[in-house]
Amino acid sequence: MTMKTLLSTASLALLVGSTAASAQAPIALGHLTDYSGPTSDVGTPFGQGVADTYAWINKNGGIGGAKVNVDTVDYGYQVPRAIAQYKKWSGADKVSAILGWGTADTEALTGFLAQDKIPDISASYAAALSDPTGAGGKAKPAPYNFFYGPSYSDALRGMLTWAAEDWKTKGKPGKPKYVHMGANHPYPNAPKAAGEAIAAELGFETLPPIVFALTPGDYSAQCLTLKSSGANYAYLGNTAGSNISVLNACKAAGVDVQFLGNVWGMDENAAKAAGAAADGVVFPLRTAVAWGGNAPGMKTFTEISKMSDTAGTAYRPVHYIAGVCTALYMKEAVEWAAKNGGATGENVKKGFYQKKDWVPAGGEGICNPSTFTETDHRGTLKVDLYRMKVAGATDAPLNDLVKNGGIKMEKVKTIDLPRKPDWLGW
Repeated sequence: MTMKTLLSTASLALLVGSTAASAQAPIALGHLTDYSGPTSDVGTPFGQGVADTYAWINKNGGIGGAKVNVDTVDYGYQVPRAIAQYKKWSGADKVSAILGWGTADTEALTGFLAQDKIPDISASYAAALSDPTGAGGKAKPAPYNFFYGPSYSDALRGMLTWAAEDWKTKGKPGKPKYVHMGANHPYPNAPKAAGEAIAAELGFETLPPIVFALTPGDYSAQCLTLKSSGANYAYLGNTAGSNISVLNACKAAGVDVQFLGNVWGMDENAAKAAGAAADGVVFPLRTAVAWGGNAPGMKTFTEISKMSDTAGTAYRPVHYIAGVCTALYMKEAVEWAAKNGGATGENVKKGFYQKKDWVPAGGEGICNPSTFTETDHRGTLKVDLYRMKVAGATDAPLNDLVKNGGIKMEKVKTIDLPRKPDWLGW
């Protein structure tokens, strides 16, 4: 072998070695959570679902053979902390994408995400995040924002569509009365205008909103206001923690109203905590089944759950399942990017546009099909409505309550909303 051949062989070995090394370079993702703030009641199971999913992904070879480094940060639902953390993630060691959390912080970051080309699939479903170009005229462009499930506005439109039918079915006289309830905060307020607009279209009398804080407390005064208003349908815009306080106070005050919970406003843990006061609440479910439901993907979800529950006995509430679906969507977008020029933010964004009626692998029968396009980030306009049913005492473990039917979710109806251009971003 000549010296020239030796050098060529060495060069080739170095090239192959460096290519292999670059192919195996870790993929960095940011994960913003609320484990300690006012929305931690639902932030904890959702965040655990995301964390478990990436632990499972890494256990099974990562993404394209590359390990995924997920930097999970509890920001306590404080916007300044979210912005400070984002500056780190968009700095020298730039992340490929972010799995975000709240409405106020996600909306505050929207412009930065577009500027830095970092996709963010958030747990905020504010409609303002669904218009990538701003063409709808209702919100500023949010080209790098995504979320899994119907927007808060579309979910409320679906619930009010059902409520109008419910009123007629019951043969009630006159116009039904509707009231929006929640904190004076970007998250509960996100669907307020859209909800009141469709309520008016559907023939409701819209009442002045009733404000209550994002944290648990004594909301007897709000319930007395609700009772005296004569409201028939009331939207609960907060997370389950403070909604439980309202449900209990309103039951004690003898309020007769049909509560409509937002997607974070009710779950199995809330039903256990509120007991009989949670019975009858109607709310949207983002997934096709709840934990233990009959779906091909439940086997994968059970394996994912074992990443933090090795015994495999934990009952996972609806928010955990939605967290897993969210993480799997991001995983496949990153996977496509890695195969098509590298896991840069721009490529990950393109990854979200590659499939129509997209169900990520492992989520069959659980994650509802989603379609994102460059002009419309409303992944789905299907609103699955459920009614929480609570029978008897709820002091037993959640697993037992679900098993014996003490707590169950009863399917009410699926509302397929039209993809109206004037609803984009609103």
